[in-house]
Amino acid sequence: MSLKVLNLNRVIAWLLVVVWMGLIFFLSHQPATSSSELSSGITTVIINILENLLPFVNMEMNVFHSVIRKCAHFFAYFMLGVLVANALRIKGLYFVGLSLFICVLYAISDEVHQLFIPGRSGEIKDVLIDSAGSITGIVVYILFEKWRKY
Repeated sequence: MSLKVLNLNRVIAWLLVVVWMGLIFFLSHQPATSSSELSSGITTVIINILENLLPFVNMEMNVFHSVIRKCAHFFAYFMLGVLVANALRIKGLYFVGLSLFICVLYAISDEVHQLFIPGRSGEIKDVLIDSAGSITGIVVYILFEKWRKY
């Protein structure tokens, strides 16, 4: 591959990271009522689907809503981990540490940001969930790359 193509790929990879971070920021910037409405709507759809598939299972909306919100944190940072790992493309343990550092630093900044949004709060628990999602995404990226090259 030519150097121009490699540089363009790298620019696109970092652009995807920035866009994904922007999406996380946008969702975090919503006041608590808007954020809750969005996740409640998603929760209702999922519960309706599950109740149709598994009518014998009784699901409590509040508990399931909380699980959906935490899964959203995990997934958002899983994707961030994959995107950052892809953008860095460095070999070795340094690569994993740097990828995770970037993701965790962003998770911390996201929770601090939420302290200034009406009805929202910054939670250490969410940083831990975000970090778990990030490291999982980084590991999945590494495994995929190893499999792809095999």
